[in-house]
Amino acid sequence: MSQHAPLPATVAELQALVLEQQASLANMVREIAVRDDEIDRLKAQIDKLRRMYFGSKSEKLARQIDKLEAQLEDLTAGQGAAEARGQRDKASKGPSNRGPTREPLPPHLPRDEIELTPDSACPICATAMQWLGEDVSEKIARVAAAFKVIRTIRHKLCCPDCGHIEQPAMPSLPIEHSIAHPSLLADIAVSKFADHQPLYRQSEIAARDGVTLDRGSMGRWLGQIAQLCVPLVEAIQRYVLVSEKVHVDDTPVAVLAPGNGKTVTGRFWVYVRDDRRSGSAEPAAVWFDFSSDRKGIHPQTRLVAFHGIVQADAYSGFDQLYASGEIHEAACWDHARRYIYDVHARTPTADTQQLLEMIGELYSIEADIRGKEPDERLRVRREKSKPLLDKFETTIRAKLTALSTKSALAKAINYSLNHWAALTFYCEDGRAEISNVLAENALRCVALGRKNYLFVGSDSGGERAAAMYSLIGTCKLNGINPRAYLEYVLTHIADHKISRIDELLPWNVADKLKSLTPPQSQSGRSG
Repeated sequence: MSQHAPLPATVAELQALVLEQQASLANMVREIAVRDDEIDRLKAQIDKLRRMYFGSKSEKLARQIDKLEAQLEDLTAGQGAAEARGQRDKASKGPSNRGPTREPLPPHLPRDEIELTPDSACPICATAMQWLGEDVSEKIARVAAAFKVIRTIRHKLCCPDCGHIEQPAMPSLPIEHSIAHPSLLADIAVSKFADHQPLYRQSEIAARDGVTLDRGSMGRWLGQIAQLCVPLVEAIQRYVLVSEKVHVDDTPVAVLAPGNGKTVTGRFWVYVRDDRRSGSAEPAAVWFDFSSDRKGIHPQTRLVAFHGIVQADAYSGFDQLYASGEIHEAACWDHARRYIYDVHARTPTADTQQLLEMIGELYSIEADIRGKEPDERLRVRREKSKPLLDKFETTIRAKLTALSTKSALAKAINYSLNHWAALTFYCEDGRAEISNVLAENALRCVALGRKNYLFVGSDSGGERAAAMYSLIGTCKLNGINPRAYLEYVLTHIADHKISRIDELLPWNVADKLKSLTPPQSQSGRSG
């Protein structure tokens, strides 16, 4: 038989044993609770990663889709008789051979015409036929980009009397004694920083056309043109940071550490000036900065002379900027919503559904006033958004009292409450936005690029990339072809006075580029 520990002989010993077991049981319960919280946290992270890699990127709510479908049913129900009549009419007329309509092909494209004419003699009776008309069809073709050699021939003239020799000077080039024409340099830069083609891929593409472009040479060329464009990038920086509102964000990038072949984490910072959503007609611009770490000193240094509104996330490195009161913090509702949505995507409840729908109403109000003047935006926000925000705050505070402090929804709610003043600031100033999506959109080029080039070779490589991202990103915001712009800049900047560098800003040369290039998509102008 198994041996058991002897029972206590006295009541006091028995009480002590019971208290000891109760304490042990309480510790065990706490350990289990901690373990359960950790399990829930890890499951939430796994679910989020699964959605990122395998799930839909859309965050639409099922109830919103149901509402739209219901509205569609109501609209179509009222048109049922008319549609039935239309079907009967269509059936009585027989099947239609008309295909779907489409927009005409772009008028600015050159046309190569192929004319097909039948024999003038009638194949039936041999009579000379008369012109009746013609049918024209158009197909869009793609002519592959072609390399060519530009030869500059400078003729010499000699005076037979005095022997003086006259010869035109060699045109200025962005890189002296280089085989690269400005058009090639612009193409390499845009292919890498706008189309996300690493240099080794560009080298392989050129090799298919029998052209040797050494990857090392292309890297040096990019470094030289980035250095040449420093005054222009600094002009963009000044233009962005002199505004009354700037959107700021950052994203990591791998940087090759010298000597050991490993990488460290650097940072691209983006500063966006774009007030078109608040009715401004001033050009939009974006300036990128690179740093070897994410210390708050970097944005603090860049914004030391800034006064106005900073739209940013809740990164603590920005906190010192707001201490003086000269810079106002406008937080991003996208972040607040994302915390709640992550909980809803994993364990949807009526509470998470309600909160997401309330935030959706705030965004609907913003969509209606996009492009209006700041005073009008402020009036509408105070009339419509402010009551919704008050209701949202009351709702989440009430829900918080019924939740465990360690639950995922409680943490999501606390994020909003901890930054409530910054989240509601946009209802105090019509220039501010509800979110920081403009900065996040500007960083997409980095996110796409690092998937292809994996890392930048050094800190100087990061600074070079930041310069190119600034020029190309500003072109995109203004609907300007970045390749045509860079070719124009690289053709003229060597002879351009630095005191007049603002004349080469994208919006200042846009009219000159129109005569050189086809019109670009205006998607970047929507704001």
